[in-house]
Amino acid sequence: MKRIDLHVWGPLIALIGLFILGAILNPAFLAPANLSNVLARSAFIGLIAIGMTFVITQGGLDLSVGSMAAFLAGITIMAMNALVPVVGENWGTIILGMGVALLGGVAAGYVNGALITKARIEAFIVTLGTMGIFRSLVTWLADGGTLSLDSGLRSIYRPVYFGGLGWITWPIIVFAVAAVVGEWAMRHTRFGRHVEAIGSNDRVARYSAVDVERVRLTTYVLLGALVGLATILYVPRLGSASGSTGVLWELEAIAAVIIGGTALKGGRGRVWGTVVGVLILSLIDNILNLTDLVSPYLNGAIQGVIIVLAVVLQREKRTAE
Repeated sequence: MKRIDLHVWGPLIALIGLFILGAILNPAFLAPANLSNVLARSAFIGLIAIGMTFVITQGGLDLSVGSMAAFLAGITIMAMNALVPVVGENWGTIILGMGVALLGGVAAGYVNGALITKARIEAFIVTLGTMGIFRSLVTWLADGGTLSLDSGLRSIYRPVYFGGLGWITWPIIVFAVAAVVGEWAMRHTRFGRHVEAIGSNDRVARYSAVDVERVRLTTYVLLGALVGLATILYVPRLGSASGSTGVLWELEAIAAVIIGGTALKGGRGRVWGTVVGVLILSLIDNILNLTDLVSPYLNGAIQGVIIVLAVVLQREKRTAE
């Protein structure tokens, strides 16, 4: 009888265990409103983590995504507010603002990717630098305070986060669609195969006529676009942005990717595993908030421990092989 590969199925088993634990510890855990809230809040990190899966699979890293989201939220709000006197408080202004978020994300991702692939600077250094730049820019734009969306636009925009099909809100739907498309792209497209090939051995990939720089650049642009999409869904939730927006999002995204089984050194990516990783982190956070077992201020520490444990398990697997 074939043994279950815990490195593959372990995250899914852990997710099921957490779901059962949450239901036992607090009956409110199973309430549709609570589950909807957990899934909707997971969507922001989930979208970013899907993009991060492609970046890490090809051997890269992006530490700037949280700061990038804060910056994109800030310029999106400023653009919408500036358009109100011209276009008015309507969906036209909101759609233009969404375009700013997406184009800004693509541009930011391109800058990161170009510095890494064309200027030959290490991904860690580039994204560490842009993390500080994006965070400083949004803080400067907000003059150290908060950028707030026009009140009329806020009420029009709210259904993008709070609306949906029954208790399944639009962020959940967008996250689910992105996950399906991402898994299909990783498993069944030339781009996905090239991403894994580059992460496994970029020299062999070059000899196989793979345009390594172009594929790597594309993964960063894709990640930037998904950060922009996450921002579009995030802005109507609070209607504001500040220097503290998106703090530790990069840690959560990377943690979700590693928990899901994507190799930290590249070469193997699992988008479906990343989705499971995102849900695991969200359920841990939700269970801690519902039960008061641990202070919510320690959530970041718990996520850090999970990352370390996930990497240790990956190393043990490579040693066994």
